[in-house]
Amino acid sequence: QRGLGRSGKPDLAYSMADYADDAADLLDALGVDRAHVGGISFGGMGAQHLAVRHQDRIDRLVLACTSPGGSHPSADLLALGRLDEAERAAAYLPLLDTRAQPGRPLPDDLRRALKLRANRRPVTDPVDLMGARRQLEARAGHDVSTALPSVPTETLVIGGRHDGIAPIANLEAIVDRMPAARLQLCEGGHLFLLQDRAAWPRIIDFLSE
Repeated sequence: QRGLGRSGKPDLAYSMADYADDAADLLDALGVDRAHVGGISFGGMGAQHLAVRHQDRIDRLVLACTSPGGSHPSADLLALGRLDEAERAAAYLPLLDTRAQPGRPLPDDLRRALKLRANRRPVTDPVDLMGARRQLEARAGHDVSTALPSVPTETLVIGGRHDGIAPIANLEAIVDRMPAARLQLCEGGHLFLLQDRAAWPRIIDFLSE
């Protein structure tokens, strides 16, 4: 997506609507009229905007560990980024999983998920850092809370019971607003897809209906 990886990184303001339009343009480039769409965390925010702006392109929709914005925002990762490294590490773990509290051993499922993510390389290139910051700024402006009732798409909203970034109340807020949405809670936190082995089969079952 724009700002990350090998995609373009223009140094200008990004919006979540831009990400939704980028996804629709990608479908056009691939010659795909309609598709199942799944979005995880930030991707779930973009998927919500895609559903609002281009709902005719979506067959079924999966929104994982994400938030609608408005009165139910996701955790402020821009503020987290302003902390020093030690403070950021201490604050981030309880956001990933609310059971990860100081003085307590990490839950086994969280420890396993963190190990699977351990090979991720830190971002150090200045252009990459700028692109990542632009993404977080777009994320901070995310709000589709008043637009979701207009989306008729069959939707699975799924997330972890111990998520501090997109807590259960945020998932429920999405389901309450979308006329064809259902909620599925899994074990784990923001990394529930790595923590709960039943999570992906539940998603596959929904998309296979």
